[in-house]
Amino acid sequence: MSEQPTSGQRPAVIVTGSTGMLGYPVCLRLADAGYQVFGFDRVGMPEPPKQHEFVRDIQCDLTDSASVRAAMAKVHELAGGRLASVIHMAAYYDFSGKDSDLYEKVTINGTDRILNQLEDFDCEQFVFTSTTLLHAPCAVGDHISEDDPLEAKWPYPQSKMETERLIRDGHPNVRSVFLRIAGVYTDYGQQPTIVQQIKRIYEKDFQGHFFPGDSEAGQSVVHLDDTVDAIVRTVERREAIEPKTAILIGEADPVSYESLQNQIGNELHGDEWATLYVPPAIAKVGAAVTDAVQGGDAFIKPFMIEMADDHYALDISRAKELLGWEPEHRLSTSLPGMTNLLKSDPDSWYRKNGLK
Repeated sequence: MSEQPTSGQRPAVIVTGSTGMLGYPVCLRLADAGYQVFGFDRVGMPEPPKQHEFVRDIQCDLTDSASVRAAMAKVHELAGGRLASVIHMAAYYDFSGKDSDLYEKVTINGTDRILNQLEDFDCEQFVFTSTTLLHAPCAVGDHISEDDPLEAKWPYPQSKMETERLIRDGHPNVRSVFLRIAGVYTDYGQQPTIVQQIKRIYEKDFQGHFFPGDSEAGQSVVHLDDTVDAIVRTVERREAIEPKTAILIGEADPVSYESLQNQIGNELHGDEWATLYVPPAIAKVGAAVTDAVQGGDAFIKPFMIEMADDHYALDISRAKELLGWEPEHRLSTSLPGMTNLLKSDPDSWYRKNGLK
């Protein structure tokens, strides 16, 4: 990314977590759409693969108040104190389910530090990328809407819920938008539950035949390209979106667990993959034993067993109305590409998905 001076003619946008899987393409798309983008990320994060003259990197550690002040002061100088939007994506994430003080230090307090410095700006919009998982699951056949009850079941969505509350109640004058985004996947996979499901079936793991919940339940997901599109549309339509608006972003109707099993089995081995019910109590003991044998590195943790029945289908009518958005990709039609990449180059597929 470039270190060239900003153009005064372009509306300025800050993107936190700018070198991440989602952050980097958001930076590029906003720059292509006519914005001057300031990308915030920590020292030592991976360098982006290419440059754009209207994307400028600024080092910022959200756990350090001095670092946040310095980064925001630099943007204030370059942008003349005016911002079209702040896309706040930087957060702590750990799929193990373990609690960590980093949820508070990075996700909650880091957001507060950004917002405190934003008081010196004329800022049109603050976008917080949240998660669909802070909602209570729904029954199979129903759909979750933005006004439905919240029920974050583990530390990651709990941190997002607390941060939404901080933004809404602690900074009421900010024109905030909460994009509650489903699990983001790419052409290679890169969404943990999808990747692990494919891995188990590819390796013909015997444990992959057992499931401790309703196999008709499913989890909404969303392709990376569609997620980037939703974020850019949120910035473009900032004047029309009311403050404190939550918007669900994901596929409306998820593929059921059993359908995924069968499709992955057919793609990889030319046959359906049998899925058998196992009582949750037995599955929980099995998960604990497996995790202990693997030194804590097993993907399936005991806490996940309790959520095996959780169904997340989404009512995306608000995204359609306010953003003119709905996903162009579907997981069911993206799976053949994922599995073909795995079959053609397993080493590369495993490496891209952080697998051993």
